[in-house]
Amino acid sequence: MPKVKKSKGGGGGGETSGGAMALADQILQADTMRARGRVKSKDSRAESEDNYVDERLSRKILQQARIQQDELQTEYGLVPEKKKMPVTVLGPDTQDADSDEEWPALGTAGADDNDVVCDTEVVVDPADETAMEIRTLADIIMEKITEKQTEVGTVMSEVSGRPMPQLDPRVIEVYKGVNKVLSKYRSGKLPKAFKIVPALSNWEQILYLTDPETWTAAAMYQATRIFSSNLKERMAQRFYNLVLLPRVRDDIAEYKKLNFHLYSALKKALFKPGAWFKGILIPLCESGTCTLREAIIIGSILTKCSIPVLHSSAAMLKLAEMEYNGANSIFLRILLDKKYALPFRVLDALVAHFLSFRNEKRELPVLWHQSLLTLAQRYKADLASEQKTALLELLKIKTHPPISAEIRRELQNSGARDLEIGLPVTVEMD
Repeated sequence: MPKVKKSKGGGGGGETSGGAMALADQILQADTMRARGRVKSKDSRAESEDNYVDERLSRKILQQARIQQDELQTEYGLVPEKKKMPVTVLGPDTQDADSDEEWPALGTAGADDNDVVCDTEVVVDPADETAMEIRTLADIIMEKITEKQTEVGTVMSEVSGRPMPQLDPRVIEVYKGVNKVLSKYRSGKLPKAFKIVPALSNWEQILYLTDPETWTAAAMYQATRIFSSNLKERMAQRFYNLVLLPRVRDDIAEYKKLNFHLYSALKKALFKPGAWFKGILIPLCESGTCTLREAIIIGSILTKCSIPVLHSSAAMLKLAEMEYNGANSIFLRILLDKKYALPFRVLDALVAHFLSFRNEKRELPVLWHQSLLTLAQRYKADLASEQKTALLELLKIKTHPPISAEIRRELQNSGARDLEIGLPVTVEMD
């Protein structure tokens, strides 16, 4: 405790001359000082509580409340009976009882600045109530719709022939970025987001986002390798027909030859031969615009690759029933040169295909005669005698000097499947 300075004067008026103040006196003095502070602040609060809101301010408050009430009525479409809102004037002359009766409603409204208590009952239109219920149910239904959205999108894309991009913006942003990679790809790893595309149920929609027309040839090869390995045959057929085939035809038309990566992509696509024939070969011939250059380039792939006999037989059967084009003869000749053990049904369709040109007025190209010669050379012993006779008659109408003579020689010097001919047995002597 600090020292108390001694009085410089002599003894006289103090309680203890020259001594310090007693501890009890100091405590009493401190309590007295604190009590004076509390009394002063209490008096100031009492003075502030005695003040009232003046008449001008109360009028503004009620005016704002009336404006909010009108806005709510306009928003909800309520047109209540017009009542004159009583104006309560608050001031020094207002009685306490009157203030207690008028302010509870305003006090309730003051709990939230946006809420105003109206005397009229809010009537909700049945149509609005139904709409709100539907809006609530929509949140629940949307979860179920999202689960089926990808499946429905795939079905709709098959019907319409083009994908329907209705995806999350984040997914769209990711695959737009994949497009930037594939449009500049030369070698190396592909984005993982692209590798999982074949596993998605809405893979066509995702593929649409990557814009395959802008892929590099190397990216097309990598994409073909991934899709041919992971897609089912029906889906791989769609990829071949909608993505790979147009790109191959455009490249041949522009450069008069096929890029190495695209050529490798066609070979890799034969991993699924059924999808290859249905998605590339048959649509190419059915288009009626297949050039001989395209037929030779694509046909060379058939020559180099091994293809199951059933798929080749089905392709020849389809080509034989198709409207004639020079490209058809090229593909038929290439497939016949693979020396399959063809079913009789396919052979009969091929013979009927050539016999259908008996009444043809135009001059047939050399490709047609070459494919007929290949049929005679490879399957002369599997033809019926009637078929051979009909083909010999055809050669009298449609003649090519060197080729027709060779065909005639092949047909005349061979057996027939419907006749049993005793062939001489050659015995080798030592």
